[in-house]
Amino acid sequence: MNIAYWIVAGLLALFYFYSGTLKVSRSRDQLRPMMAWVDRVPLPALRALGTVEMLGATGLILPPLTGIAPSLALAAAIGFVLLQTGAIAVHLTGEDRRITLNVGLTATAAVTVWLATLR
Repeated sequence: MNIAYWIVAGLLALFYFYSGTLKVSRSRDQLRPMMAWVDRVPLPALRALGTVEMLGATGLILPPLTGIAPSLALAAAIGFVLLQTGAIAVHLTGEDRRITLNVGLTATAAVTVWLATLR
C-alpha cells in the first residue's frame, strides 16, 4: 500500500502543484481558455486558491517523506476532496457544465485519503 500511496499521491500532487502555479502566476486572459469559471471569481480568491493547491500538494508529499507530522498528508487529501466538491458546485451553478475532470480528481483524492489511512 505504501507504493500505491506514493504513486497516487505523487500524481495528484503534480497536478495540483501545476494547477496552483498557473492560478498564482497567470492572468485571467491566459487562464480563461483552460478555466472558463475564472471570470466568476475575484482575482485575490483565484490567487488564494492557487496557493492552497500548491500548499496541499506539498502536504501530500513532504510530511510522509520527512516523517514530520505525517497525518498532514491525510488532511491535505481530505482538503482536496472538499476542494473538488466545491469545484463541482461552481461548475454546475455556472455555464460551464464540464465536471468530468473534477469527478476524477475527487475520486483520486478519495483514494489518496483511503491509502493515507492505511499507512
